[in-house]
Order: sequence, then C-alpha cells, then structure tokens
Amino acid sequence: MKKEFAITTIISLTFLSLGFLLLHYELIGYGLSFFVFLPFILGYVLGKSTLKAFSLFGLIFSLVVFFLLLLFGDLEGMVCILMAMPLIIVPILLGVLIKYFVKKYQKREKNKNLIKSTILPFCIFLIFGFAENKLMENDKAIVEIKTEIILPYSSMEVYETIKSVDTLDAEKPFLMKLDLPIPQKCILEEEKVGAIRTCYFEEGKIIERVTELEKGKLLRMDVIDYQLTGRKWFDFKEAIYTFEELKNGHCKMTRITTYSSELYPRLYWQPLEKIGIEQEHEYVFRNLIKDLKNKYGG
Repeated sequence: MKKEFAITTIISLTFLSLGFLLLHYELIGYGLSFFVFLPFILGYVLGKSTLKAFSLFGLIFSLVVFFLLLLFGDLEGMVCILMAMPLIIVPILLGVLIKYFVKKYQKREKNKNLIKSTILPFCIFLIFGFAENKLMENDKAIVEIKTEIILPYSSMEVYETIKSVDTLDAEKPFLMKLDLPIPQKCILEEEKVGAIRTCYFEEGKIIERVTELEKGKLLRMDVIDYQLTGRKWFDFKEAIYTFEELKNGHCKMTRITTYSSELYPRLYWQPLEKIGIEQEHEYVFRNLIKDLKNKYGG
C-alpha cells in the first residue's frame, strides 16, 4: 500500500513538475499540451491503479503539493491556480477512466513496470508540446473588455477625477481578496498626447503612454510596460476611457481594456479572463464613485 502511494506520488509530481518547467522556460506553450494532454496522459498512465485507495491518495497529495509549490514559490497566484485546477483535474479523471475500461476489457492483462510505462507517453507529450508551441508561436488572442457606468456628474467632473488618482481605496471585489492585482494609485505626468501615466500596484506597475486625449471626452493610452509578476501569458495592450454627456447632465463613462493572452483553449480561458478584468474595472469604479462624492458631493 505504501509502495502504491509512493509510486503514484513520484509519477504525478514528476509529470507535473517537468511539464511546468518546460512551460516556465517557454519550451512549450500555455495551451492544450500542458492543460489537457499532459494531465490526460498522467491519468491514463496511472489508470486502473489510481482507483485503489492509496494510489488515489498519492495522486491527490501530488496535486496539492504541486499547486502549493506554485503558490508559495510565487510562480503563479491563487486566482490563476483556482482557474486552472478544473482544466487539469478533469483530463486526469478522463485519462483514469479510459485506462480503467481499456484494462477491464483487455483479453490478457500484462504486468508492466508503472514507472517505465511513463517514458513513451511523456515523449509523446514532448513532441506534441514542442509542435504546438511552434505552431502557436505568433498566435496570441487579442481581446477587448468593455465596462460602462452612469454617474450623476458631468463628463468634465468624471474626467478630472479619473485621469489621475492619488489613492485607490474602495471595497475589494471577491477575486481581489484572493490575489488579483490591486491598483494603489495612477499618476498622469502631463495632460497631453505622449505623456506617461503610471498605475502602481501592490507588486509592480503598469506604464501607459497617452495616444489620444480630449478633455471630458476621451483618454486613450497604449500600455508600454507591464511589470506585474507571475503572468507571462498575459499582456495589456490598451487602456481607454470614454466620457459621454447624457441629456440629464449625467455622464456615461466606458472603460475599455485590450489585452493579449497565450492561454488555450480559449473557450475555457476567455470567460475567466473577462471576469478578472471586470473585477479590476469594478474596483476602479467603486473608488471613482467615492472620490466624486468627496470632491463634488452628492
């Protein structure tokens, strides 16, 4: 029983750790090879033995240790890990299930050394991972996330309040209470095209250059540097604020974030990325409402 636990733990941690090292050093991409194929072949290799109690405990233990190493080693954040967990665990379970049925209906069961039987599947994973990385090398998804809010203030009042923010201090959305980056302040050095606007976070900063500016109407910026840790797969492109004066004197402000992402499959990742960006927008909006009330009343 102890042997089953040890072998399962060794195989699982080896697969996951080697896979992440290849990912970290950009030898494979953040795609199907890592998030789907690697966990699937891990489940398939372990197969029938994983359904035994001690082997199952070894697999669970390995997953917990792997995710904790990523978290406490500052390799990935809590939000990223929580988002990735279903995508990794489901293929593992599918691999286990398929191997179980293959072994069940085999006419003659061969006794193979479990560790030796991992070599060929891992080599197949390497080939698949290298090929996918080469094919997807310049194929980053560009996404635009738009959030709107109507405020009982004029467009100029909203513009003047959001263009440069000394302190962001509002109620944090759920994901920020985990470890989504929390902005602290955003400083616009000059009010003109070409000026630099820097947004400081608890760990890092985003530097933007103003590309279009119409007071009370538009503030468009290119992101020229992005120094938040642990997110090699993510790259901000543009930050845009538009201000529309409504007939009742209120302002409709639209916040647009454009970014690129290397995460695949997009069908899984894009909705999760959207939630994260929208929570960042929500935090900025909450702080803006507070600042407007302090500045203009209401």
